[in-house]
Amino acid sequence: MPIAWQPSGWRKASAGLAAAEQLAQAGEQVGVPKTRAFVALKRVGAYIGLKAGDMLLLDTLGAFTQAQDWEEGQRPIVWASNAYLMEQTGFSLSALKRHARRLAEIGVISFQDSPNGKRWGRRDAEGRIVEAYGFDLSPLSARVEEFEELYADLQAERELCQRLKRQITVARRMIRARIEAAVSSALRGPWTQFTRLFEELLDRLPRRHEASEQLARLLTWFKELQERVEAAYLKVTQVVESVENRPKTKEQASEKTQKMNPREVISDPHILVTTQLNPVIRNSSENEEVTAVVPNAQPEDQVDGELEEWVAEVRKKRAALDLPTVMQACPEFASWARNMDGFLKDWGDLHRVAGQLRPMIGVSEHAWNVAQDRLGKQVATAALALVFEKHCAGEVSSPGGYLRGMVEKAGAGELHLERSFYGRLSGQAA
Repeated sequence: MPIAWQPSGWRKASAGLAAAEQLAQAGEQVGVPKTRAFVALKRVGAYIGLKAGDMLLLDTLGAFTQAQDWEEGQRPIVWASNAYLMEQTGFSLSALKRHARRLAEIGVISFQDSPNGKRWGRRDAEGRIVEAYGFDLSPLSARVEEFEELYADLQAERELCQRLKRQITVARRMIRARIEAAVSSALRGPWTQFTRLFEELLDRLPRRHEASEQLARLLTWFKELQERVEAAYLKVTQVVESVENRPKTKEQASEKTQKMNPREVISDPHILVTTQLNPVIRNSSENEEVTAVVPNAQPEDQVDGELEEWVAEVRKKRAALDLPTVMQACPEFASWARNMDGFLKDWGDLHRVAGQLRPMIGVSEHAWNVAQDRLGKQVATAALALVFEKHCAGEVSSPGGYLRGMVEKAGAGELHLERSFYGRLSGQAA
C-alpha cells in the first residue's frame, strides 16, 4: 500500500523549506542505516550551523523511528506530539518550534503536514509506515555522502592545521632560544629588532581555530625570521671562533707556520686562512662587518686586549645551556622527568631526576659519577638528558659508552653540547 504524502501548507514558505522537501524526496530513493546517517551528521553538525539544542531534538526524533523506516522507498517520519517532545527534551513550546525550524532550514529534516495541521501516522502489520504526517528525517539519507565527504575534508584541514601549528611552535622556540642565547652571551647584533618582530608575530597567533591558509602565512613569516636570526647568530659566532683560533703573539704565529710547513720552505706561496679575524688583505665591507659585531671596535693595535677579554666572556656565557632549551630539545626525557617530579624549577631539580632516570638506560653509577666530576653537575645533567633522548630514539645503543665518550671529548676541548641541542631543535622543525 503506497504511503500518503502531503506537501507542507501550514508554514511560511522559504527557500530552505523548499530545499528540505526536495532532499526528502531524494532521500526516499536510497536506503541508509539510521546509525550511519546520524554519525555522519554529528561529525559535521557544528560546521553546518547546528546547535546543541538542535542535536538534542534530532536525537529525540531519531529514537522514535525504526530500522525499516530507513530502507529504500520508505521515509522515517515522526509524528510525536509537542507534549511528548517537550517532555523528552525539556524545551518550551517556543524553543521546540525554533529548533525544529532551524533543522528544516539547514536541510536536515522536512515538514510533512496533514491537511488539518495535525501529526499522526499508522503502520501495517510488518511495522512499516503506510501513512504519516510530521517530521520527516529523509533529508539525512539524501545527504549522508555529502556529510561524509565534508568530514573527510575537515579532518584533512585539521591535520594540516595541527602540522602547521607544530612547525610554528618549533620555529618559535628556536627563535626565542637563539635570541636569548645571543643576549645572555653579550653578542652584538640586531637582537632588539628581532625581538620586536618576534613579539609582533606572536601577537598574530590565532587564539581560536583558524584556516590553514592563515597558519601557512604565519609559518612562512616565522621561518623567514628564524633564518635571519640564525644567519646573524652564525655570523657573530664565526667571528668569535676566528678570534679564539688566532695566534696571540708573533712567536705563536711563527710556530703555527712551522707546523703547517715543517720543511720551512719559505718560497711557497702564502695560504690565507679565511677564518682568521685579521687576514693580510681585507676589504672595507669586511672591516665594517667586524665593527658591527665587536663591541667598541677600534684600530687593530688598540683592540686586541679588549677583544680577547670580550671573547673570553662570550665563551664563558655561551658554554652554559639554559634549562628550556634542554627540555625542548629532549621531549622524551622531559616527559619522563615531569612524570617523576612534576614541575622542574631549576637545574637542581633536573639533576636529581636525571640521577633517577640514569638506571633506565643502563648508565652505571660509576659512569654517572665520573661525568659529574669531570663536567660538573649542570653539564653532566644536560649530557645525560641528550644521551637519554638519543637512546629512546634508537640513535645510541650503548648509553654508558656514549656518556664516557662525551666526557673524553670534554677533556680534549671537543665537546659542544649547545650545538647538539640546537641541532635537535632544528631537526624537530623539519
